[in-house]
Amino acid sequence: MKHEEIELINNENIHNFELWIDGSRAFIDYKKRDNTVYILHTEVPEELEGRGVAAAMVEKALRFLDTHGLRLVPLCSYTQTFLKRHPEWNHLTEDRKG
Repeated sequence: MKHEEIELINNENIHNFELWIDGSRAFIDYKKRDNTVYILHTEVPEELEGRGVAAAMVEKALRFLDTHGLRLVPLCSYTQTFLKRHPEWNHLTEDRKG
């Protein structure tokens, strides 16, 4: 199964975006305040590493934020690196200068 076909789950109860692949859970930990989502941590289990799961999950999360008109504050180093490689998503980042 391709990552595009796997649905991103927004588990609001525990503030996680989740992907379930082959029975394993990858997730993005976030906090939401008003219309801003703070991405805190991205985690992929060892058995899924090296398969593009983190990138697919971050892209799906960014698509979710974009669709729902939410702003992004990327505190997670993986997400920061992803945004440098994919500047087309930078419109989601919040201007925090004032």
